[in-house]
Amino acid sequence: MKADAKAVPIGMAVSNVGKSITIRGWIYRKRSSGGKIFAVVRDVSGTVQCVVDKAKIAEKEWTEIDAAYLESSVIIKGVPKKDERAPGGIELEVEKVSVVHIGEQFPITEYQSPEFLLDVRHLWLRSQRMISVMKARANIFRYARNFLDRNGFFEISAPLITVAGGETGSNLFEVDYFGQKAFLTESSQLYAEAMVPALEKVYSLAPSYRAEKSRTTKHLAEYWHLEPEMAYFDSKKNMKLQEKLVSHIAASLAKENEELLKYFEISKDALLKIRPPFKRLSYEKALQLLNEKGSAKKWGDDFGVDEERLLTEDESAPIFVYNWPKEIKPFYMPINPKDPRTVLCDDMLAPKGHGEIIGGSERTWKLDELTARMEEVEQIQKIKFDKEKYAWWIDLRRYGSVPHSGFGMGMERLIKWLLNLEHIRDAIPFPRLINRLTP
Repeated sequence: MKADAKAVPIGMAVSNVGKSITIRGWIYRKRSSGGKIFAVVRDVSGTVQCVVDKAKIAEKEWTEIDAAYLESSVIIKGVPKKDERAPGGIELEVEKVSVVHIGEQFPITEYQSPEFLLDVRHLWLRSQRMISVMKARANIFRYARNFLDRNGFFEISAPLITVAGGETGSNLFEVDYFGQKAFLTESSQLYAEAMVPALEKVYSLAPSYRAEKSRTTKHLAEYWHLEPEMAYFDSKKNMKLQEKLVSHIAASLAKENEELLKYFEISKDALLKIRPPFKRLSYEKALQLLNEKGSAKKWGDDFGVDEERLLTEDESAPIFVYNWPKEIKPFYMPINPKDPRTVLCDDMLAPKGHGEIIGGSERTWKLDELTARMEEVEQIQKIKFDKEKYAWWIDLRRYGSVPHSGFGMGMERLIKWLLNLEHIRDAIPFPRLINRLTP
């Protein structure tokens, strides 16, 4: 058979029972018994068991399929028949086999260590687990874009190489840009803000980079960052948009991915119950709740993994913690006029200790207030801003500035929570971790 032979997706075999069809795929499992080879073949749409009878095919075809290792690529012609004993209840009686590439013995066997599977990530992506994660990931990205597109947002593209950071300017990866010092971006926020006076509601979906020496189950050095920015949004409108976005993604995942939900043992009903409004706790109330649960955190302390778990262990939907102390938040967040100890911001924490998935705030949009805020943060956090590098962004406050807000959502953290993954490394095809730069 030719490689360009008309083929049917394996998932369509069940609707072609009794008809001769051609499939293309890779050998997922294989065993021999009494002159027959039972090969489970996979493609992106699913798997099917193919029964190759030595007496019914050419000798050359038998020799090739018999010699083929797992993950060899094949084209098979046969007739699907119902068989309750077969995986999926369908079996393909093979009429003709063509081994496209026999390959070498596949290095992945059962019960391999996580580190080995990271070493051979380029091959582990073919596993049913990673195929399922990547399908869900693609759909989740699509749902996020669809929601924002339908709500009047424009997608923008911001540079990934920059001279100024979006948070404190620390924890950046430095690069040599034709002899100039530059950095991989940690956020597209500053550039999104520049687009607000032009398009009013914008978003960027692109990689961000954080040079944090973290070894937790929720940190990546390179991750995908969804960052909307909106004119005339205050903190309340900002949080409402965030919860609507997350609810839409969860509901879409529930309604359109029945087989994936079964694979990950995720309840469709549980996803559909993730609906606004989400619980809201001020930082002060969250701190009080933590102290009641035995935490020793005090005012001005940030929350870590343990605190996020304590706050969300009994929750089935995300919660907001808002109005954090100004000492621990970035320079672009404005002071809360009702409580000058705090800034107008929010963090969305996923249930069951999966951690922060969104950080958002109003933006300081008046020139004098921004200048004062930057100076205050320099004193509190003992850092020094190179204001020349931020000059173009500060300049935005001189020409038709308006109140605006925005947020950043870590897509891999969202995926980790929605699929209940143990580690964030499995939410991205090729994870970049503190000890992992390849493959």
